[in-house]
Amino acid sequence: MDVSVIGASGDCGREIVSRLVALGALMPTERLQLVGRESGRSAQLLYGLCSDLSDAYAEKAPVLDVALTPADIVADVIVMAAGATVGGEVVSRDKLAATNLPIFETYARAIAQHGYGHEVIIIVTNPVELAVEVFSRHLGRHRVIGVGAYSDSLRFRREIAVDLGVRRQLVQGFVVGEHGEGMVPLWSSVKIHGMTAAELRSARKRLQRDRSISQFPDEVADEKQVVMGYLNQGDIRQAYNYVESLPPDLRVVVKPFVTHLSGAKTIAATANVTIDFLQNLLEGREMVVSGQVQLDGEFYGLRSPFGVPIVVTPFGWTQVVPLQLWAEEADLLQSMAMQLNQRLKSDLEQGQSV
Repeated sequence: MDVSVIGASGDCGREIVSRLVALGALMPTERLQLVGRESGRSAQLLYGLCSDLSDAYAEKAPVLDVALTPADIVADVIVMAAGATVGGEVVSRDKLAATNLPIFETYARAIAQHGYGHEVIIIVTNPVELAVEVFSRHLGRHRVIGVGAYSDSLRFRREIAVDLGVRRQLVQGFVVGEHGEGMVPLWSSVKIHGMTAAELRSARKRLQRDRSISQFPDEVADEKQVVMGYLNQGDIRQAYNYVESLPPDLRVVVKPFVTHLSGAKTIAATANVTIDFLQNLLEGREMVVSGQVQLDGEFYGLRSPFGVPIVVTPFGWTQVVPLQLWAEEADLLQSMAMQLNQRLKSDLEQGQSV
């Protein structure tokens, strides 16, 4: 299978490309296409990056190719990693959406017009849900998957594993909803291999600390304010120390927030999740993951681009995995979906008015 990485000259795109080559994820006869822009430094950097990677991994590097216009993209799997991130002049989610919406539209239209009709699109760029909405409109919803919920679910499992002193591979659990503050960690989905039902109930209760699921969004907002106080004082160490004192579901949201504002961003973590996802696709595996997809009522009647458990194959996602949620989780999910749909409507209306 051939892979294209849109935004390969950016921090995250470059990390994804470098890891794909270093891991030998693609055969030497397969192609890795680095997609950038004709203007700016992108073109020069990508040709230089191809040369550097060829020198470093000559024996196992795939065919490296540079594409500088959207019409030139050709691949079986396309990673969308182009666009702005929060920082500098982009200070809010609304500004991020306004900046990246035209980029989403440009690439989605080009792939729809010039592609062969079976490409699978992996969305990395934020807002993930807005990108899924746009690409799904042009390419069909079953070919478009956002990795935000996959990343959040892996973080959720890791934080639970840390508190229990077990390996993450022994923990099962999903995060659904919007990537970021609108996520819904599903405590009802948490399973620990090797635990009896009674032991699991006790572990869940201890990890949740007798908190109400419905209050999760308010808790996230409050804890972000606390860590911002430390960050404004320049005390990054204390910010992380405070985050580590929080329950695992709150750490899933707040810790990446601190990492991003520290200046390190979350490049390594995002690239690693994307590579893990890609390797499963490239190896032809069918897997169950939580990912952002365009729903049409398959999960609790939701009709929005939302993170849910899905079955993924090398040809896209095929079905949503049903889960029996607790009543509080289902109510919060509906509330988060309503808020997301309102934001998306505003994003798209503002984009049309520009």
